[in-house]
Amino acid sequence: MVKIGITGGIGSGKSIVSTLFDMHGIPVYNADEETKALNNTSPIIKKQLIKHFGEDLYLNNELDKKKFANIIFNDPEKLMIANSIIHPEVLKHFNEWCNQNSNHSIVALEAAILFESKFHNYLDKVVTVYTPLHIRVERVSERDSIPTEMVENRMQHQMPEAEKIKKSEYVIINDGENSLIQQVERLIDDITHSLIIGQ
Repeated sequence: MVKIGITGGIGSGKSIVSTLFDMHGIPVYNADEETKALNNTSPIIKKQLIKHFGEDLYLNNELDKKKFANIIFNDPEKLMIANSIIHPEVLKHFNEWCNQNSNHSIVALEAAILFESKFHNYLDKVVTVYTPLHIRVERVSERDSIPTEMVENRMQHQMPEAEKIKKSEYVIINDGENSLIQQVERLIDDITHSLIIGQ
């Protein structure tokens, strides 16, 4: 089984690329969505987060996302603690998911912070979805109904695109000019071809 990582900055279009993978019969694990779910359902995560950040972090058995964000994004040490609690459980969940999808020769994991979370160390290949900055800012500003300054501020907390590209085996350009469908097809063909050669 080949495990592919799909990443890219906020507003780059990772989800569209994941959908195209899915349409080609490649299951995609959405790490961001699964993390949100595990924060509410995993007894290990819940116990450790409460231990470090207090009982009132959960309301009606659900993580208070706003309160949690205020705690961790204003204190690098607390962010590190939170990540050390959450990331191993997400990785364990991903591995279980891979076992459930063992009938597939290729699977993918979509994550905004793929490199920051060190998940790339457990994958075979990584593809970064690249979109020019001005397009990303406009897209996120419209999508989330927030000022462009706020979007740019969010982006400053993410790894620079150039660094992600340097660490990736593949790059998909999502600029409205290059065909996403063709790029994804070429990428899947390349991976499938390398699988056949490797057998």
